[in-house]
Amino acid sequence: MNNAAHIEIAYITAAVLFCFGIKMLSSPKTARKGNLVSAFGMLLAVGATLLYKGLDLRWIGVGMALGGIGGVLAARLVQMTAMPQMVAVFNGFGGAASLLVAWSEYHIRHPERMGLMPIAVAATVIIGAVTFTGSMIAYAKLAERIPSRPILFPHQHPINAALGITAVGCTAVFLMSPASHYALFLFVMLTALVLGVLLVIPIGGADMPVVICLLNSYSGLAAAAAGFVILNNVLIVSGALVGASGIILTRIMCKAMNRSLANVLFGGFGALRQGKKGYHGEARSLSVEDAYYLLEAARSVVFVPGYGMAAAQAQHVVRELGELLESNGAEVKYCIHPVAGRMPGHMNVLLAEANVPYEKLVEPPDVNPIMDTVDVAVVIGANDVVNPAARDEPSSPLYGMPIIEVDRARTCVVIKRSLNPGFAGVDNPLFFKPNTRMLFGDAKQVVSSLVAEFKEAT
Repeated sequence: MNNAAHIEIAYITAAVLFCFGIKMLSSPKTARKGNLVSAFGMLLAVGATLLYKGLDLRWIGVGMALGGIGGVLAARLVQMTAMPQMVAVFNGFGGAASLLVAWSEYHIRHPERMGLMPIAVAATVIIGAVTFTGSMIAYAKLAERIPSRPILFPHQHPINAALGITAVGCTAVFLMSPASHYALFLFVMLTALVLGVLLVIPIGGADMPVVICLLNSYSGLAAAAAGFVILNNVLIVSGALVGASGIILTRIMCKAMNRSLANVLFGGFGALRQGKKGYHGEARSLSVEDAYYLLEAARSVVFVPGYGMAAAQAQHVVRELGELLESNGAEVKYCIHPVAGRMPGHMNVLLAEANVPYEKLVEPPDVNPIMDTVDVAVVIGANDVVNPAARDEPSSPLYGMPIIEVDRARTCVVIKRSLNPGFAGVDNPLFFKPNTRMLFGDAKQVVSSLVAEFKEAT
């Protein structure tokens, strides 16, 4: 059996491992093993690729060393609160890598006529460019380097449509004679880079989880297209898997946000309405001691975690408080909105890190029907996902988004630093509801104080 056959067998094995790994990621019990299986598949694919003749292994080794160092530093130094923006950066780098592969192959081969290779090059460049700049804007919004609110300008949709049509038209001309239209090739790339920026800047912070999913899918599609450029089977398979899974996750997030997929694909959603500002009323606060008496008497408690819990790294003390409440006879659940935090699964990862049993994690449809019977709903740093305006006010930018209806609980305790709005920039009438009590302070310090109250009582 020759060397090429060994490489193809390794690629097929890697593709099978990718499929099994993704399947295992669907369950928290097998997710860690699934990640290892997929990682081993990628290691096998990279190792097989290095068997190709003519590769300069010295430069490849330098690249792998630099990438490995960067990966280790990112894993060790990046805080959990910064995971969403790191995912956005990784999506962008994936798109940029695919773009550079296609650009390099175009220079090497100088295709003279229309065929699969020029089409694949054009597709990779367009998708990769949109993914790169779009992901960088998503990163800037998530990291609050630019305003997280929607950034709008006149005639935005017609301009985006014109850029898209221009890119497609110029690509068609380029494909007629790829070798003689290098300037047109660069123009298409530049147009796609600009389009990526314009598609993401009008999207508000509340919709960022949807955008991350979509850009993740784009990065996979760009990788699959790059696989056709260099005729690499494992890159085609892995890119297609990422692209398909990203689209499925996008659909799930769209449903959670009550957005249509068309809104996501054409951009500019969730940005046009201005909600009611400055809710009037009295925000009733309570002390840690009063909150302890409230929780001590409760028979059913629902925790609703949000980005504030992540920022305070309070997940471990929240789990400890939940265990103390259970030992006191209360039924405890953790209700997680699909878009809580700033990326899909953000809260799930945090609570899993704190060893909260998965069976105690529930979704809004599981809790909302029985919320009237819940003694205390404890909101920990969440805001937009518990905002009643999304249910009650058609003028709100959040209107129509399914929420966790904590305002219907017998008592709602909101642990938050202030009355400021959430990432979407929308004021929250929950803070002024008659059954709401504000417990101001850092989430970790407040929950730790509640834990200390329970321990002192025993």
